[in-house]
Amino acid sequence: MSRQLLIVAHAPSENTRRLREAAERGAGGPDIEDVEVISRPPLEAGPKDVRACDAILLGTTENLGYMAGALKDFFDRTYYPVLEEKQGLPCALYIRAGHDGTGTRRAVEGIVTGLRWKWVQEPLILQGQWQDEFTEQVEELAMAMAAGLDAGVL
Repeated sequence: MSRQLLIVAHAPSENTRRLREAAERGAGGPDIEDVEVISRPPLEAGPKDVRACDAILLGTTENLGYMAGALKDFFDRTYYPVLEEKQGLPCALYIRAGHDGTGTRRAVEGIVTGLRWKWVQEPLILQGQWQDEFTEQVEELAMAMAAGLDAGVL
């Protein structure tokens, strides 16, 4: 039975697009057999996508010490429609943070706590100046999520 990993990632720049592509590449790796990967920008994702998925990977930039407005819009449109039926949804988060990512992390964690989703690992904060290894870290995170779904442990 195929399971679905939903990637909802804000990617307004070339580097953040590289992060989203790394997530897609990791989740769709050759060793992952029964996981369908759906990737949507936050402004295009909604309750229907969340209802259909078995796990969700969120990606955002740090904007003025907060999550991207696009991800906040996704949560605004999705929160109540999925609140009761998607409790326990496995989730993970990566943040492309020019500063420390603390406010962004706290904001997303507050919403995820309200939704009663289940963290599969600590949020990944890609902090400071751009580093090429950021893409590797996001690819590994997505691969681990997809492998967990594939193995039936998520």
